[in-house]
Amino acid sequence: MMPIPEIRGEIVHVTRDALGNILVIDDRKHRVLSFDSIFEQSKIARATPYLPVHEYSRAMLIPAAFTEPAHVTVLGLGGGALAHGLYRLFPECRVHVIELRPKVLEIAREWFALPDSDRMEVTIADARKAVAELPPASTNMIFTDLYNADRMSPAQAQRRFIKDCCTALTDNGWLILNYHKVPDESGSLFRELVRQFPCLLYFHSKTNNTVIYGCKEPFYPWPLDVPHLKELEERLPIGWRKLMKKLSMVED
Repeated sequence: MMPIPEIRGEIVHVTRDALGNILVIDDRKHRVLSFDSIFEQSKIARATPYLPVHEYSRAMLIPAAFTEPAHVTVLGLGGGALAHGLYRLFPECRVHVIELRPKVLEIAREWFALPDSDRMEVTIADARKAVAELPPASTNMIFTDLYNADRMSPAQAQRRFIKDCCTALTDNGWLILNYHKVPDESGSLFRELVRQFPCLLYFHSKTNNTVIYGCKEPFYPWPLDVPHLKELEERLPIGWRKLMKKLSMVED
């Protein structure tokens, strides 16, 4: 028997694999992917499926204000809101997604309008292992959003994982991580981030997620380039200026 959903809306599709349930839930305006009917893994506006709804998902796109990548890697597909947003934001960019669960990919294509395109490559694999096998300096950005039904994958908090991501990035590449909390500044994870990335930024979302941005070259993001943000807003209207104002820099 399916649990009564805590996410508002109607369950319109249910499937299951070895890791558990995968649900699609609709309300009047939105479509949600959930693994347990309690937590939202991914959320899109049904009329504009390329538009991420969650603030943290929108915030993960902030490095687009500073660089125009030729290749990006997304770890963890969910409903594909982040990957689809990147695909639309950068018309010449190749988007490589690494997703563990084949059924998640099927649902993202069927229910969340994930583009089926030569520019969008999806690899079914364990992201922890797949990142270690990426060629050095092969991607401009890595977005990592690895969560199960109710918690962040511990892989994202491992020093080896951070090192592997850094190796796969170009010399001016960006690592963008969605964390459930700010790393302890006295811990080994924080020290590894500082060691690998001379520029480290934070974004604290309304849902208490912390998005961490690491750039491999020294970089100072202020003042805001308002005309460029206006251009980005025309490409993907997520409130760029408002998001940028919530950025903070980790000081040495």
